[in-house]
Amino acid sequence: MSVRYAWNRRGAVAVVAVASMALFVVGCGGAEEKPKADKPAATTTTSQEGETAQGSEPVEEPMEALAVLKGQKGLELTLNSAVRDLGGFLTVKGQLKNTSGTSSIIPAQASGDETEVVKHGNSLGGATLTDSAGKKRYYVLRDTDGRPLTTTGLSILPAGETAAVFMQFPAPPASTTEVSFQLPTFEPATLKLS
Repeated sequence: MSVRYAWNRRGAVAVVAVASMALFVVGCGGAEEKPKADKPAATTTTSQEGETAQGSEPVEEPMEALAVLKGQKGLELTLNSAVRDLGGFLTVKGQLKNTSGTSSIIPAQASGDETEVVKHGNSLGGATLTDSAGKKRYYVLRDTDGRPLTTTGLSILPAGETAAVFMQFPAPPASTTEVSFQLPTFEPATLKLS
């Protein structure tokens, strides 16, 4: 009986090993499929290296632009979404593009002038939202260390390249459907909130 038990145990181990391998293969297959679904984002990053950088724009275009803001030296900020989160936040997402023929330095003013934010490097921490109806101004949120909850590490954007950006603010009241968006050195814009 002990021999049969050992065989059954080995058989069970073999079955478990085969099942584990099958799950691993299926898991790997799922992991490979997921990046394919995310491929447009990866394509946007990869496409920044050549003539397809302009071709990456239409990938993001189906998300209708809420606003396109012109900045200095060929910089252009396209805002694609301004969405309230369940946690009471409003996240603004978009793309920063260098439309000029030469590299552009992201202006230091975009970080704002608050010492706590500026000490963490270049960012879009100077962005604000103004609720004219509610007579309130909202600043980019900061974590407990004073780092802005926005894209950071921005310095130089080569000619024709695009960088995905985000900024997170406290959410205005649900009754507020429109806010004015401002980022130093860029034109202001009105955003419809969802």
